[in-house]
Amino acid sequence: MNFILTGVNHKSAPVDIRERFAVSESALPDAVQRLAQYPGIEEALIVSTCNRVEFVARASNGAADLSGFLAQEFGLLPEDFRKYLYEYRGQDVIRHVFRVASSLDSMVLGEPQILGQVKEAYAVARAVGTVNSGLDALFTRAFAVAKRVRNETAVGTSAVSVASVAVDLAKKIFGSLSGRVVYLVGAGKMCELAARHLLAHGAGKILVSNRTPERAQSLAQRFNGQAIPFERLYDTVDEADIVISSTGAPQAIFRKEHGEKFLHRRRNRPMFFIDIAVPRDVDSAMNQLDGIFVYDIDDLQSVVTSNLSDRGEEAQRAETLIAEEVERFLARMQTANVVPTIVSLQEHLETVRQAEIDRVRGRLGELSPEQELAVEALSRGIINKIMHTPIVTLKSAARDQSATTLVEVVRRLFNLQDRNAAGAAASDGKGGKENV
Repeated sequence: MNFILTGVNHKSAPVDIRERFAVSESALPDAVQRLAQYPGIEEALIVSTCNRVEFVARASNGAADLSGFLAQEFGLLPEDFRKYLYEYRGQDVIRHVFRVASSLDSMVLGEPQILGQVKEAYAVARAVGTVNSGLDALFTRAFAVAKRVRNETAVGTSAVSVASVAVDLAKKIFGSLSGRVVYLVGAGKMCELAARHLLAHGAGKILVSNRTPERAQSLAQRFNGQAIPFERLYDTVDEADIVISSTGAPQAIFRKEHGEKFLHRRRNRPMFFIDIAVPRDVDSAMNQLDGIFVYDIDDLQSVVTSNLSDRGEEAQRAETLIAEEVERFLARMQTANVVPTIVSLQEHLETVRQAEIDRVRGRLGELSPEQELAVEALSRGIINKIMHTPIVTLKSAARDQSATTLVEVVRRLFNLQDRNAAGAAASDGKGGKENV
């Protein structure tokens, strides 16, 4: 993809220069269409805010000169504005767009408005037809990267309460809190506040258990949840992804042996215990179990304190994350040409597997469910081992000039028909042979 980006922002130009490039909301549709029609441009998008004006394009040959468009569009001589412009191409465009969407290039680090502004610019460009596969892939990924930066770093937030820190930690463990089951053990204010934060970030069902049934019922009703009798606590708590405990018990009510049983019943799906009780409700030995994460009140408070001073450290973490995402995006682009062959190979071998099972099924006689599963697992395991080396080799070679040759070799070795060619032959009724 021949991406090009040029623009001015709060770091490269004073406001009196930036305003000369500003594109109003009403003028944006026409302006982005003119950019898309500029010689050498295939796709276009314009981001215009009070702190930045950026012109993003995919060029047909990578040689388009956006400064010429700026001179034409704004009636400026190149010598009047060139020193204020920055320009990126190729991989640098990807990195810059990811950073902008993630608010790492903003005047106020972590401010949320820029993501909405970029989304609006993207929506305008799509509406007028100047965004196609290239810029669409770039910006939709940028939005996902921005979400990941917000979920996995504290750049955009400075948690100032134990409850909000608990939410941040839960999101780091589970990624998304959507639909996660929360179990409140105890019915105090801290449990209620943490639950409200979790629900606000997408958590689903709320279960409440307390030694006083009336208090559990009252709190459950507030969240449209379910009250659980305290004597059934150990039988039901494994239903939860997130457990918030604050009972006031004189000793731990959750110990390592409990955790082992919970994990067994959950088939090792992770659990997150937020222990805001003093004395603690959760034995620290629970943290020794893979799949159980325990944070007590001191852990949470230390995160609160560090969040107030570690914005720079979080920004660096975000930069590292973006660098990873840029590499991932490039790899995805570079492997796109081998994906059809990989899919064809998988489909071909799956067809062979199913045909062989069907062929010998009559000789095997009636199989029990366990035997059916064993045959399925064995045959799938063999196919996966056969596919592993060709797929890894294809993906690795995708970045080399030899990729086209290797794709052809694999298709010939496994007699993979080109699905597009086959479809064309079938549709024209000629039944011709595949062009290899």
